[in-house]
Amino acid sequence: MRRPDLLVLAGTIALVVAAVLVGQHVDVQAATAPLYALRDPHAGPGTIPAVVIAALVIFALPTSWPWGRLMAVSYAAAFGWTLSLALVDGWHDGVATRLTVDAEYLAALPHTGDIPSMIRGYADRILDFQPDSWNTQAAGHPPGALLVFAGLDRIGLAGGVPAALVCIAVGSLAAVAVPATLRSLGSPEVARAAVPFVILFPGAVWVGVSADGLFLGVTSVAVALLATGRAVWALPAGLLFGYAVFLSYGLVLMAFLAVAVAVAARRWRPLLWASAGAVLPIAAFAAAGFWWFDGYAAVRVRYYQGIAAQRPYWYWVWANLAALAFSAGPAGYAAVAAAARHATRWARRARSPHWIRVPGRILGQDSTENPDPAQKVAILALGAVAAIVVADLSGLSKAEVERIWLPFAIWLPAAAALLPRRKAWLVAQAVTALAVNHLLHTVW
Repeated sequence: MRRPDLLVLAGTIALVVAAVLVGQHVDVQAATAPLYALRDPHAGPGTIPAVVIAALVIFALPTSWPWGRLMAVSYAAAFGWTLSLALVDGWHDGVATRLTVDAEYLAALPHTGDIPSMIRGYADRILDFQPDSWNTQAAGHPPGALLVFAGLDRIGLAGGVPAALVCIAVGSLAAVAVPATLRSLGSPEVARAAVPFVILFPGAVWVGVSADGLFLGVTSVAVALLATGRAVWALPAGLLFGYAVFLSYGLVLMAFLAVAVAVAARRWRPLLWASAGAVLPIAAFAAAGFWWFDGYAAVRVRYYQGIAAQRPYWYWVWANLAALAFSAGPAGYAAVAAAARHATRWARRARSPHWIRVPGRILGQDSTENPDPAQKVAILALGAVAAIVVADLSGLSKAEVERIWLPFAIWLPAAAALLPRRKAWLVAQAVTALAVNHLLHTVW
């Protein structure tokens, strides 16, 4: 490894150690700070399959395969990796009942009643300490996520197992969507190099199983569709982006990734089509009686009615980044540093502001300052970093970000294609995920 990469790795380890040590001596309202988990060394039926899948991806996956075959294998491997990690906790605890506990969406389904009435009165039930308050997950998110699980329930896929498998299946789409995004931006070699990293995404520990895995899949597909640069796909990309903000309030920050795609591709018209598409879900929910800003105002109050009021901002504003290191992995942080170097070089060359001027024929115009393939993936990674920084500083993400920030975190190790000695980084990624799942019991 190069010296800069080693320095980043050392800095990441130091950050994690500092967060652990401070968390042990200060009440930060997390049992195993900076992670929201319990100490519980264990193994399970998923242990051997997870190790085997990791080894095959690192040492035997031919990224030179035809693209269609590579994407099919990437999805299957990501699904197997995620499910295997979940099964380290056993079928019952790791899969079947993970989404059925009192704080989860499935526990709120008996209270949904008539769907149109539920949507109209959704914001009124967000605040706590009233008889009809939503539980933790339903209150902390817009109605879009609860509607997904209600829909599964009403088409006959009731219970924890179908819900869990849907979260894993949709979340695993990121293993196709992220490389497809890079390829669409004209970076086929970078896209192929990124495949093992998105398969062995350490955040898969929380994809299996949490609704945030579902959010990851939806948003990554939206980015991939936007990156095609075609209006016929940009419009559905916008629909997904628009619906995503009704899955989680924080996913409004996916706008940073959308803009990053436009900057990397030097194509702005698809972003306009996507914006038009995003308006449709917003209008639909408003017509149904749920105004996003009313829900957001209520959830800000609800957030501090609970444990968040006892979580010190001074600690979590930096310890969140230590928690993120577990889901992005050590390669994720090293890749961000490499991305910053590449993006800086491009920015120095592209000082002319002509591509920023939107009106007239300048929009989408090619120039000699187009970013090269490495710089394009760097721009995407830094777009994710921008979203993470805003979420962190907001004070509405104190702890549990190893799960909550999955839709942003996936774009950090995707840039690990910029790193040398990629097999060593892949080993570090796999070891991170395996260590977390075998030494801790992740609560979500």
